[in-house]
Amino acid sequence: MARYTLQRLIYMLITLFIIATATFFLMKLLPGSPLQNQEKLSPEQQKIILEKYGLNDPVPVQYVRYLGNLAKGDLGVSFQYDNRPVTQLIGDRIGPSAQLGFQALVLGTIVGILLGVIAAVRHNTAIDYGATVLAVLGISIPSFVFGGLLQYYVGVKLKLLPVAFWDGFEYTIMPTLALSVFVIASIARFMRTEMLEVLGSDYILTARAKGISGFGVIFKHGLRNAMIPIITILGPMAVNLMTGTLVIEQIFAVPGLGEQFVRSINLNDYPVIMGTTIFYSALFIFVIFIVDILYGLIDPRIRLAGGKK
Repeated sequence: MARYTLQRLIYMLITLFIIATATFFLMKLLPGSPLQNQEKLSPEQQKIILEKYGLNDPVPVQYVRYLGNLAKGDLGVSFQYDNRPVTQLIGDRIGPSAQLGFQALVLGTIVGILLGVIAAVRHNTAIDYGATVLAVLGISIPSFVFGGLLQYYVGVKLKLLPVAFWDGFEYTIMPTLALSVFVIASIARFMRTEMLEVLGSDYILTARAKGISGFGVIFKHGLRNAMIPIITILGPMAVNLMTGTLVIEQIFAVPGLGEQFVRSINLNDYPVIMGTTIFYSALFIFVIFIVDILYGLIDPRIRLAGGKK
């Protein structure tokens, strides 16, 4: 297991290096500059600012300095946010986005697994058809539509929850519900398909023949094997929920990381754009790393195959 973990860790670092390099040179290809909206600055003032941030240095020099700072955990300072460190800007905004993403993932995973298992066990019944229709609706309708409906009926009509803003747990309930709909639908569909395949396997039929109860067959033997594909989609889904909540954050006036990222793109704030991209990438790679480790724990055959390579 140690060799398997070390191998995945090396892959993770190589991937992060490639992403950091690609991000840096792609930023250099973008048109415009951080000073394009500073019409009131004289050419001399603009030159002083460019020299201050090292933007007049040759690109290879900037690249080496960028990697050196990155290795030390320094993502630079913002051009537009009063020279504040990018790490501080990310730290100030990641809380609401992470909280919404985590709550939506936990809620969506639990409900989605239960819905998928029930649909598989009640295959070709009204319950199965109802669960399938709900899953299709959940995937087809965008989350911001659910968000708007929740705001109107739950917030405005029934006055059960705050319509918007960020001032306590009750403010997170409706955004979480809106985000979790897609998770519930996706996991329910995967879970139903996997459980149908697992429940038709020979070892499940053998377990039933030995007299093991239906609950034991489903949750002890069937659910564990059906979980591997679910874990595959949980990793990327977790990162997407945490970082891809821009529309929901806008609708519910949540001060998250997505809103800051878009504003930085409009202002050509290179350090914030690169720092946020590196942060997203590192988060995504770390989640994939955790998923790989879980693979090895759930199914030792995967771990052994990886070790041989």
